[in-house]
Amino acid sequence: MSSASDIAATKDLLVKANRILANEGVVDDFGHVSARSPEDPGRYFISCAISPARVTAADIYEYELDGMPIADLEGRRSYSERAIHGAIYEARPDVMAVCHHHSGAMVAFASSTVPLRPVFHLGAVLGHEVPVWDSHTEFGDTSLLVDDMDKARSLARALGPHSVALLRRHGAVVAGASVKQVVFSAIYSADNATAQARMIAMGGDISYLTTGEIDQAAALNLSPAGIDRSWPNRCARAGLKAD
Repeated sequence: MSSASDIAATKDLLVKANRILANEGVVDDFGHVSARSPEDPGRYFISCAISPARVTAADIYEYELDGMPIADLEGRRSYSERAIHGAIYEARPDVMAVCHHHSGAMVAFASSTVPLRPVFHLGAVLGHEVPVWDSHTEFGDTSLLVDDMDKARSLARALGPHSVALLRRHGAVVAGASVKQVVFSAIYSADNATAQARMIAMGGDISYLTTGEIDQAAALNLSPAGIDRSWPNRCARAGLKAD
């Protein structure tokens, strides 16, 4: 494919990702998903500041990792938390897509001392550890928005090599090797949080996945077989064509 085709395909994936995550209840009025540029690893694509369910290809713009737009947005606003995306791409060359959201299931764990852990096989996308980043530790009282590179780089350090991190009193970030993988992981990590909270409410002991089960289940879930089965279904549920 030509570069223009690569970029068009990236924007199409981002439109679908936004619509799917909105349809599945992972994002609502707020939240965003991005993709690293297929042409330049020092840039990424993300929508302007509108709700995910409304995103079209015309709403997606290219940014430098420091959050500066490549082209004039013609009066449109950028997401104030776009720094999250740039800082993670800066810190993690392996990451090709990032989602930030405020799913209620994840916020419950972000705002408590209960560790979020995989409790069923698809929840293995959480990995062995879900770090929790607290903006107050370094920055004191803020609006809780990660709206500059200093905060975003601090968050990226907390994420480290992991795929999911919680933001204390705020939400979550999900990083992955592709847009489709990030959508898959965002959905099932939130599902896992819902299931774990229900198990806690039931009382008794919870049977968490073992280390080996996490490794094997995550490898299977995030393989082409798992993602390529899920993606067309999620597109159909959102009224989208998969291709």
